[in-house]
Amino acid sequence: MSLRINDIAPNFKTDSTAGTLTLHDWMGDSYAILFSHPKDFTPVCTTEFGAVARLAGEFAKRNTKVMGVSVDSVEEHHKWKSDIAAFAGCPADFPIIDDTSLQVAKLYNMLPADAYLPDGRTPADSATVRTVFIIGPDKKIRLTMSYPMSVGRNFAEILRALDAIQATDGVPLATPADWVPGQDVIVGLSLTDDQAKEKFGAIDIRLPYLRFTKAPAK
Repeated sequence: MSLRINDIAPNFKTDSTAGTLTLHDWMGDSYAILFSHPKDFTPVCTTEFGAVARLAGEFAKRNTKVMGVSVDSVEEHHKWKSDIAAFAGCPADFPIIDDTSLQVAKLYNMLPADAYLPDGRTPADSATVRTVFIIGPDKKIRLTMSYPMSVGRNFAEILRALDAIQATDGVPLATPADWVPGQDVIVGLSLTDDQAKEKFGAIDIRLPYLRFTKAPAK
């Protein structure tokens, strides 16, 4: 069965470029982004790892740890990191885990429907091991995104989604389409107008069921 929003993210223990890690222990009380790749030394993946390396400070500001998953060995990852750094202009200091066994790919149901996994598999064999999971400090899955081989991920959107998750975490709020930090948010339908005003202050009623308010300061 596929993992769903609010499922507990399956825990795992694995080798990585940062040593042996257990997901839940490594996360601690942080948010986490798990993003996976079908092969080291491939063009799209190198640009994506480079994008994440350049965003290290942004993730740190959001109390978010990042873990890369690739179906090759730690030894190969260490070699690949020099290419990533050369492309990105900065080091990739986040852990990249060894998923040669496909332990994590299978645990998180990342493989394509028609996966063929012979020895010496190619990136095409594990094509949709190109998935993103955002996981909350409570270890629950908050968001998933899966991409085909030909489409590089937009990490600005992943960062925006993380901001939206954190802005609405534990409060009766939602974000509208194309929301970015600083914009108004939507009041949840669980609150009456009076309750919303008491909790959030002024509200802007566009429709009886569509009410905006300023995003609370975090």
